[in-house]
Amino acid sequence: MDINADLNAACPPAGLVAWVDDLSVYPQWMGLVHRAEALGDDSLGRPTWSIELRARLGPFARSKRLTMVRTEYANTAEAGHAENWRVVFERGEPDGRKHSVWRLSVQLAGVSTGSRVEMNLHYGGGMWVGGLVERALEDEIAASRERLLTLIGETTP
Repeated sequence: MDINADLNAACPPAGLVAWVDDLSVYPQWMGLVHRAEALGDDSLGRPTWSIELRARLGPFARSKRLTMVRTEYANTAEAGHAENWRVVFERGEPDGRKHSVWRLSVQLAGVSTGSRVEMNLHYGGGMWVGGLVERALEDEIAASRERLLTLIGETTP
């Protein structure tokens, strides 16, 4: 399952990167991330987080705990061009067992009007798949856009 979301903001990328490069701040704006605790670095020196995802489906709630590792973090802009950040988080459980893939990719680009954020959540398992779940996720993503814009000091049209 892949879920894509985007956001346009009037601020430059520097005003957004701190909100997307550290999973510890996601609970402030992303309702699906119920809890995010920084765990320090993994054996390769990459930051890791313990995450609890939670989604409500009517009177029911589903939750999932996982360990996420920031596997990519780079400003890919060339000299003289707007900032272009790429941040990728991937599931990295420390137990040595095989787990379903979870990958969150974030592209943050400077554009003439400010910034454009494009996010992709890829889930390779079967637990969260289904029309009702996908609809709940899409609704939460829409609400999360509004919360993030409020946090960076913008109002929506």
